[in-house]
Amino acid sequence: MNALTSWLFARRAAARAKRARGEAPPADPPRHIAIILDGNGRWASRRGLPRTAGHAAGAETFRQIATYCRDIGVEYLTVYAFSTENWKRPRQEVEAIMDLLGKYLRESVETMERDHIRLKILGDPAMLSDELRALIDETAEISGRYEGFQANVCINYGGRDEIVRAAMRYAEDYRSGAAGQLTEELFSGYMFSAGIPDPDLVIRPGGEMRLSNFLMWESAYSELYFTDVLWPDFTPADIDAAVAEFNRRDRRFGGIKK
Repeated sequence: MNALTSWLFARRAAARAKRARGEAPPADPPRHIAIILDGNGRWASRRGLPRTAGHAAGAETFRQIATYCRDIGVEYLTVYAFSTENWKRPRQEVEAIMDLLGKYLRESVETMERDHIRLKILGDPAMLSDELRALIDETAEISGRYEGFQANVCINYGGRDEIVRAAMRYAEDYRSGAAGQLTEELFSGYMFSAGIPDPDLVIRPGGEMRLSNFLMWESAYSELYFTDVLWPDFTPADIDAAVAEFNRRDRRFGGIKK
């Protein structure tokens, strides 16, 4: 049994034990949680594994966290899986990430209708393979049939790129007479995230304390939560801790408490 297989076995056993204990979920979870999936490579390196093993472990974590967020009443979960800058990484690592994405999308096609889960890919699909683009289209079609929990996966996504694309689309519509005077609400409709409420809470595992070009427009008033836990080691208990901290925050949105 290699290190990754041992880790997966232990993780699933811990999840089963938690369910068996019936541990209570956190009260009053935010409507929309966004997470930067950071630390996969470092997690693998510390175990003497290739970086690709870290991404495989991170994919397993995403499945568990997405299910947990749905179960505790979160309506939207958005994760930063692959940025516009990540193409600079070694070819083998990029290919491994794309293979994992394909595997996840194929599994989603099989389970979305059964579980009534919606899935949306945010980002520019132009650089993705024909197979991935077809799977993205298929999951979008299935998602359109249901209401309820929605997972958003940011692939080939950059916050600044998203804003530039939205500005260009608005300019084209304005020039043609299809759009009127620009407002924040109108501009939001040109973003990849159109129709999705802004995240209430942005979580970054892995020890870094920056947004790294993630949801730059949407996170203007999000609460930020940073933790040193590497993403593959992130558990429902870490979600609970982040939600508890979120509920202690005093959210004023620029105003004052009366």
